[in-house]
Amino acid sequence: MFRKVVRQSKFRHVFGQPVKNDQCYEDIRVSRVTWDSTFCTVNPKFLAVIVEASGGGAFLVLPLSKTGRIDKAYPTVCGHTGPVLDIDWCPHNDEVIASGSEDCTVMVWQIPENGLSSPLTEPVVVLEGHTKRVGIITWHPTARNVLLSAGCDNVVLIWNVGTAEELYRLDSLHPDLIYNISWNRNGSLFCSACKDKSVRIIDPRRGTLVAEQEKAHEGARPMRAIFLADGKVFTTGFSRMSERQLALWDPENFGEPMALQELDSSNGALLPFYDPDTNVVYVCGKGDSSIRYFEITDEPPYIHFLNTFTSKEPQRGMGSMPKRGLEVSKCEIARFYKLHERKCEPIVMTVPRKSDLFQDDLYPDTAGPEAALEAEEWVSGRDANPILISLREAYVPSKQRDLKVSRRNVLSDSRPAAAPGSTRPGASMSAASTNIATPSSSLAGAGEAGKLEEVMQELRALRALVKEQGERIGRLEEQLGRMENGDA
Repeated sequence: MFRKVVRQSKFRHVFGQPVKNDQCYEDIRVSRVTWDSTFCTVNPKFLAVIVEASGGGAFLVLPLSKTGRIDKAYPTVCGHTGPVLDIDWCPHNDEVIASGSEDCTVMVWQIPENGLSSPLTEPVVVLEGHTKRVGIITWHPTARNVLLSAGCDNVVLIWNVGTAEELYRLDSLHPDLIYNISWNRNGSLFCSACKDKSVRIIDPRRGTLVAEQEKAHEGARPMRAIFLADGKVFTTGFSRMSERQLALWDPENFGEPMALQELDSSNGALLPFYDPDTNVVYVCGKGDSSIRYFEITDEPPYIHFLNTFTSKEPQRGMGSMPKRGLEVSKCEIARFYKLHERKCEPIVMTVPRKSDLFQDDLYPDTAGPEAALEAEEWVSGRDANPILISLREAYVPSKQRDLKVSRRNVLSDSRPAAAPGSTRPGASMSAASTNIATPSSSLAGAGEAGKLEEVMQELRALRALVKEQGERIGRLEEQLGRMENGDA
């Protein structure tokens, strides 16, 4: 019996790489507010960063393409009268963002399609219901216009943004400050980490406690809890000796953690980012200069350390790009937007692959931008998983691939018999293709109306052949991809 020394995983060699300087966002005055939020949120169109602002709260919204130095006079979203503590893009509309602030309000904003050209001071809707500052904002993953907010009044409110009404008020479940809240995959439950060291799983529509672990982590410093795709709960926190810990819990049996790992003895709160498609958790510590990543599996020890990305500068905050915003053709499985004191630096996580074909195993169907439910359906008790989309459509072959596929040779090998008189015997394919590219000049030279029909017939035959060969190449590439991934 030989024991495998190294566990097999396709994510073992994932490596992180910061982008070049000209692709960073420079001269951004990142907020200095003392709150353990990510300060940054990103979607396939825009990057939003909470910034320092005098006389109120503001955040920047930049189109992803607007890299380089950001002018001090660049317009911000600045309708709050107190510092902004948390922001979150709507998963079902890339131009809608919600913000929570020290002024006790939640505001929802509509960003113009091409970004801001002047300061945005008028929100689409203002949600007032908290009596203390609002530090947590998170959208429902599958129901349209459903938004959750939590404040320092220990109250969780769930809103229908479309009608600006309060749907549910949960004010008796948390006796102390709420550190974070995370929805499960279909949005039927959420889990919360609280200052009283408890992790709770709550049914928001019934207002009931489903499960509770009273001392998830024994340390007094901030914890985080997130739902995984299979319903398990992943937490980060501190031990009694102030060592940072990770733990995995099964809500069916909340008594003991399935896995518990100690990391180090730094004192920055650990922010977990989870990818449900690959089951990889990325853990970023505030004030750290590293991102550690772990794979969660069904066999012990359940949490498998993969690698660490390390840089020189500490991070003030971090944003994570949804899967549909990644570059699929480069085998990019995650992209983080790391906040420094004065800039935002994208960090790309890549799985090295020799093939430049679409990698089915890295990109299973992922949550798309379409909402599965309307707010009213969710309130009536319905649940639905996210509507999935394939990332194959987003796959663009690299230029090298285009150069390798020489369609001209494919066609010249199996060209149909030319129409009589249209090209001389022995003419090469390039000559025929010149005829296609400039039919007007060939016709002008011919000067006969009868030749037009012959050229058109040959053109139609060639088009049909090109289409047929294109489909065949597509099928062969797909087959090759499956063979390289070991699926066939």
